[in-house]
Amino acid sequence: MHDWQQILLGDVLLDIADGGTPSRLDPNNFNGGIPWVVIDDIKHEIWETKETLSKKGLSSSSAKLWPVDTVILSTGATIGEVGVAKVPLATKQGISGLVCNRRINHRFLYYKLQSLKNYLNSIAQGSTIREVRPPIIKRIEIDLPTIQEQIGIAKVLEVMDDAIKQTEALIRKYQHIKQGLMQDLLKVKESWTILPLGIACKKGGGSVQTGPFGSQLHSSDYKDEGIPIITVEHLGDNEIIHKNLPLVGKEDYRRLSKYKIITGDLVFSRVGAIDRCAYVSENENGWLFSGRLLRVRPGSSFDSRFLSYLLNHYPSRLWILNNSVGSTMKCLNTTILSELPIPIPSMTEQKEIGEKISSIDRLIQDLVQEMEKLTLIKQGLMQDLLTGKVRVNALLE
Repeated sequence: MHDWQQILLGDVLLDIADGGTPSRLDPNNFNGGIPWVVIDDIKHEIWETKETLSKKGLSSSSAKLWPVDTVILSTGATIGEVGVAKVPLATKQGISGLVCNRRINHRFLYYKLQSLKNYLNSIAQGSTIREVRPPIIKRIEIDLPTIQEQIGIAKVLEVMDDAIKQTEALIRKYQHIKQGLMQDLLKVKESWTILPLGIACKKGGGSVQTGPFGSQLHSSDYKDEGIPIITVEHLGDNEIIHKNLPLVGKEDYRRLSKYKIITGDLVFSRVGAIDRCAYVSENENGWLFSGRLLRVRPGSSFDSRFLSYLLNHYPSRLWILNNSVGSTMKCLNTTILSELPIPIPSMTEQKEIGEKISSIDRLIQDLVQEMEKLTLIKQGLMQDLLTGKVRVNALLE
């Protein structure tokens, strides 16, 4: 790293300035074709924006027109979002433009600023709205390699970004396929029987049950080691989220054993996002569920996977929302959930439908794990390459 230089960011910038917002009282300030960046427009490459300014709007505010390859940095209410202008554009206040001189590559600066997000937030100033003003940004010290190494570092990180974007695109593609598949496969047929959920579960030896109320378990009962208990916060999209799970000891576990969940159970929230249920997989078998949740045990009348997709399908979710109680916050109880009308095909059909949708689900889950892996690799590469810990030439070789 002997050929790296420690410099002030301002030393390698031709220009840096905040943006501006013209008066909205004059409609002639907008819709003039000049891209105008707000926080939602910031992404790696900025080609277009939701709103545009007119020449009048640009000249009547502190906004300025930034050239192509200007690095765009949010410095106001949301600090540290970074993008690169791929067309001439302006920005609103709280979003700055940084124009590079010949000593720094704009693609390298993009990744360097990404790595400084936490630092930028730590040096923000202001009591009501915290911000990092351009004079402060100019005084930030960075270690700068040669221009050739900067380009190499950016190239490696862009390869990772491309891989992440391609994986994200595949996830979106298969999510759309899954939605279409559910629409087709879960369309009610004349041969299907319709029964209230509670009755159908009971006929198969299942049940709809409320979790233990607060008087039976408190946060003070949680342990550093023990058996997990899932709460409202752990209900994901037809799956249970394993982050920050509270744990209970053996004594409480025995006391609350009737509130165990087993593989194939389905869990609903009693408050808030009441129209979303999560399937209990083998990974959660034997855990407990908290008092703000409802457990559906399908019994032998249902294939659990089929029922989980059916309950997460739009018609079921809409029925639950329309029949919930509470004026300020939607609430669900066992009586309401038990009355939910459920179309029931034969067990053979249930298994076929469940497996077809599950196959897409497994593919999506594999892609999500792949994207998480790529994201971690990119974070490690940024840490190594942008500090000189690993030299890019050695990595490319």
